[in-house]
Amino acid sequence: MIESVEFHNFKALRDTVLPLSRFTLIVGPNGSGKSTALQALQAVGNPRQVEYHRTISAEIQASDEPIKVVVNWGSPYAGTETSTTWFSKGRTDDLEYNNLPANSTERNNYLFNIDHTLRGVRIYSLDAQAIAHPTQLRPNMTLASNGANLAGVLDRLRDNEPERFEALNKELGRWLPEFDRILFDTPSNCLRAILLRTREGHHKIPAADLSQGILLALAMLTLAYIPDPPPIICLEEPDRGIHPRLLRDVQDVLYRLSYPESCGEKRDPVQVIATTHSPYLLDLYKDHPEEIVIANKIGQEVRFERLSDHSHLDEILRDAQLGEIWYSGILGGVPHNT
Repeated sequence: MIESVEFHNFKALRDTVLPLSRFTLIVGPNGSGKSTALQALQAVGNPRQVEYHRTISAEIQASDEPIKVVVNWGSPYAGTETSTTWFSKGRTDDLEYNNLPANSTERNNYLFNIDHTLRGVRIYSLDAQAIAHPTQLRPNMTLASNGANLAGVLDRLRDNEPERFEALNKELGRWLPEFDRILFDTPSNCLRAILLRTREGHHKIPAADLSQGILLALAMLTLAYIPDPPPIICLEEPDRGIHPRLLRDVQDVLYRLSYPESCGEKRDPVQVIATTHSPYLLDLYKDHPEEIVIANKIGQEVRFERLSDHSHLDEILRDAQLGEIWYSGILGGVPHNT
């Protein structure tokens, strides 16, 4: 698991550290570096996708200072650091490692597993239109960053993991009682599309006719039920388009990924990082302040603070909803002009 990420000159992240848990919810105003932090983490495992002159912090663009991102690992790689540096002359350092074990076998295992984890970082900013679009079937399909390919991923799940597919159908019916089953259509050669069947009347509703919230919920549920999710999942505003009454279910899905042992899953935990502007979603984590990070933009610089490190937190939250307190600005992480 990643314990923290240090950022140096990566866009708005001039010099700051993002603390992480198995699950982390980042809250803050627009432009406070939430999405940039996710992009920087993904860039460590794919360094050649970053262009120095498009990424260097704006206030030092004329300088030759390097951009650097450092990943600090916890268990089972406690003490190990991984970093990538980008230079103005166009040279990029591949992954660098510090504090690796002396034993060569153990060191090689560390290198392989850490490299696999960093290259497996996925950022999802789900889009209902992409989710609804029919998919051209290919082997080993994965969910695209915008939710595209969902029909192919579900088709694969039905064929290869029928028990998981049935469990997903059951959970979907609990979230959305008007539906009882995911069905498939073949609108043309090699294309697969999804439909949802209504519980009453068994009417087949094409994905294109479903609401944005239903499609977003289905994509998130699918991520939680596939047997091989990415090792690190970053979700941009998983509450977007979801009715507040379903946010507890969204929380359950995120925890199912991060804490598989809590629901009988026998796979490695997924480290989940989510961003939000929703006080309603934030309310659900009042008892887990160690999982909340507040992003503040101070001048041109960003600072991340774990909520559990906030002074006088118990006194502040004693008789109030966490979302309400955050919205008021007492905790920071809100636009400066409000």
